[in-house]
Amino acid sequence: MTRPQRRAATPLFHLYRAATTVLVPLAYRKIRQKLAAQGISDARQRERLGYPTQSRPKGQLIWLHGASVGESLAALTLIEHLSTLRPDAHFLLTSGTATSAEMAQKRLPSNAIHQFAPLDGSQPVNRFLSHWKPDAAIFVESELWPVTLHDTAKRNIPIALVNARLSQKSFANWRKRPDTAAFVMDQFSLVLAQNDAVATQLTQLGARDVHPAGNLKAGAAPLPVDHTTLNDLRNHLQGRPVWIASSTHPGEEDTVLAAHKALLEQFPDLLLLLAPRHPERGSDLMTQIQAADLTVVQRSAGKMPTPATQVYLADTLGEVGTWYALSPIVFLGGSLLPIGGHNPFEVARAGAAVLTGPGYSNFMETFPALIDAGGAVEVATASQLLAAVTEWLQNADTQTRAQTAAQHYLAQQTDQLDQTLSAIVQMLDHAKRAT
Repeated sequence: MTRPQRRAATPLFHLYRAATTVLVPLAYRKIRQKLAAQGISDARQRERLGYPTQSRPKGQLIWLHGASVGESLAALTLIEHLSTLRPDAHFLLTSGTATSAEMAQKRLPSNAIHQFAPLDGSQPVNRFLSHWKPDAAIFVESELWPVTLHDTAKRNIPIALVNARLSQKSFANWRKRPDTAAFVMDQFSLVLAQNDAVATQLTQLGARDVHPAGNLKAGAAPLPVDHTTLNDLRNHLQGRPVWIASSTHPGEEDTVLAAHKALLEQFPDLLLLLAPRHPERGSDLMTQIQAADLTVVQRSAGKMPTPATQVYLADTLGEVGTWYALSPIVFLGGSLLPIGGHNPFEVARAGAAVLTGPGYSNFMETFPALIDAGGAVEVATASQLLAAVTEWLQNADTQTRAQTAAQHYLAQQTDQLDQTLSAIVQMLDHAKRAT
């Protein structure tokens, strides 16, 4: 199959490329400071300028890119499955954040390498591609860096966009620049969208070979559980009921704490495990919880809850899987405000049911269907959150039905992973024949 000739670069793209020559050094200074503050070495910081810190493995190298932890977890799912289908292949995972790098270090298999992604400028991208020489590239969700895409495709490296999603705002912005949108979308050899609506939008923007293929995050491996910590926490709780508020953002904890104070009137031994999205907010949250007249202990201080503890502040990284194994009632933050929501598949895979606010725009293909299936409940206020948690605490049958519905929905979505893998393998096979 011969691919149609690619669209010509637009004046706006040429202007963008020229601008990055000036902007990349400025952006790197800021990024370097942030990475340094998070303990990333000087050598690894320079990966963002395209300088490698490892050698390219021999043989076929498949490059996957995910912006942050969520996208990198989806990429990790692909690596795990593609390793079975392509046992001789090696994998390169790139991302942009320190937390995703830490996750990769813990979870990548031996045939995979992590590097920080090059900044979207000609020199960093050229250094990166010249060293790694990937045989194919797979971008996860919505990371559309024009120079990176163009320069990769120019080297006849096939590029897939998988788990593609597009907010209404992004779609509207791209529609204002139809020629440039079509040019950028044309760099992809294959596009796998999260649902029919996204597939239609991407086709309208000029993407070719677009297919709806479900949400790749549904096929991700379960979050790791530290059973020693889990058993220790259960021993300290001595059978107390627990509910979890996970990945909360500023402006949401007031609602959660108000609901918990009301819950304590009915369930005086109830514990709230509060796991903020950004653990560095721990000190501020301690002050906020104490100001709400609630007793609290802090996980980052190495403490465990006592019988008098009403809130356990889990301000640490990498332990969410352990918390999800503790309770079947999980409220997912980033949703009471228009933030976009967080991954409900991680909760469902842990066996819990989900509570969410209405601001789940990043999961518009997921939450409405999950709510309709009975695996999630939407709340918008402290009183609604109170009512939902109360229902599940008082009615074990209702809670069990919600858990079962979440599991069933997860299984339906996981089945679609095979479609994604099949399409990617076809692209890899076609690229191999073309070389």
